[in-house]
Amino acid sequence: MSEQTGARRAWLEGPLAPVPDEMDAVDLPVTGTLPDELTGRYFRNGPNPAPGEVTDHWFSGHGMVHGIRLRNGRAEWYRNRWVRTAKLTDDAVFVRPDLTFDRTAVSANTHVVPHNDRIYALVEVGFPYELTPELDTVGPCDFGGRLTTAMTAHPKEDPRTGDLLFFGYGFLPPYLTYHRLSADGELVESREVEVPRSTMMHDFAITENHVVWLDLPMVFDVGLALQGRMPYSWDDGYGYRLGVMPRDPSAGTTVTWFDIDPCFIFHVGNAHEDAEGRVVLDAARYSPRDFARLWSAIGGLPMAEAVTAAAVTGDARMHRWTLDPATGKCVEEPLDDRGVEFPTHDEARTGLEHRYLYAASRDSIVKYDVRTGSTTAHTPGPGLVPGEAAFVPASGARNEDEGWLLSIVSDVAGTGSELLVLDASDLSPTASVRLPRRVPAGFHGSWIPDPADTPGA
Repeated sequence: MSEQTGARRAWLEGPLAPVPDEMDAVDLPVTGTLPDELTGRYFRNGPNPAPGEVTDHWFSGHGMVHGIRLRNGRAEWYRNRWVRTAKLTDDAVFVRPDLTFDRTAVSANTHVVPHNDRIYALVEVGFPYELTPELDTVGPCDFGGRLTTAMTAHPKEDPRTGDLLFFGYGFLPPYLTYHRLSADGELVESREVEVPRSTMMHDFAITENHVVWLDLPMVFDVGLALQGRMPYSWDDGYGYRLGVMPRDPSAGTTVTWFDIDPCFIFHVGNAHEDAEGRVVLDAARYSPRDFARLWSAIGGLPMAEAVTAAAVTGDARMHRWTLDPATGKCVEEPLDDRGVEFPTHDEARTGLEHRYLYAASRDSIVKYDVRTGSTTAHTPGPGLVPGEAAFVPASGARNEDEGWLLSIVSDVAGTGSELLVLDASDLSPTASVRLPRRVPAGFHGSWIPDPADTPGA
């Protein structure tokens, strides 16, 4: 019997509570003015258990993608669809007693990203699932049989080459594998990277010449896996380190490792190389105590430093690490003391020097100017919870923050949700689209613009 039996499941209540069905709606009400440039689709993924299904962890629910279609200043439609993975359609088992693992039998519930005119729903322990622009499920993708590991939910597209860089971690060796997908969708590179154990490596970062690994002590726990629980536990003895690996394939899998202060990182903001060749990483950092609080609140086994949490809240803080591969020196510094999560940036700056980052706090959307150290916040209103803010650049933008932020904002009272559009330069509201239903607080999303040559799509 689950240790959560009879216990409060915060991830099935309030702003996280799942919705019971799929629906379609057209001609959505708009307040303000939607920019004509916002012609495309905003898709956002998150866990949504089926009706009557009780999960033991927030991360376990079936993936559901919510979509809003914008065109010519109108919000043409909203629809939501479960991602029809083998786990949803066949009730497949996550990890069997012999630890064999079906990479199609997981919930693709974490992210949704475009690449090479395809759209993928992602989760870090399975294959990507291809979706249509109307959110129908095409099926699992292994890139012509070349992908034999899982695929992270946080791939990085190199804005210079169009390549999609990603990794997979495994419960059994190989524990970590680096992959590169070409701009035209072919898996052209895979490299095994040596790490001591399987860890929950949720995200990573890239720079122009390097990959940055997060090797932190949430380790795979076979005992929990065989119980059917979320199979990770905290092992402080594993250590805390960041790794810098050259992207050049001729360098093999040589990694320079840097020990860091105890912490956990779910999500990076961005990384770049400075003028001295050092790697600079900005990410949302949890202290061990803050991570223990979050993990317990979302269904993980209580950790030694866990405290009672009334709700799932953002307790990470934006932080910067400067890593010098030449000297092995690491410098750590906080960027802000505000609790945030889901950092984003202008993806045209991925792996390159950036000035601005955006994140979601408990009640606001926050903008960071890492050059000046200043922050700006927009609070939608009392009782409103914003989600991740996706940056959409304006056409011909001359400044890095010239564009818009898109975020699904929901009422904690459960009365409804809206797609909020902010001017990224000053976080002033541009428009909001009233959605026909409450959208559960979820994970990650993407703006998918219409192809320039198909204006009537």
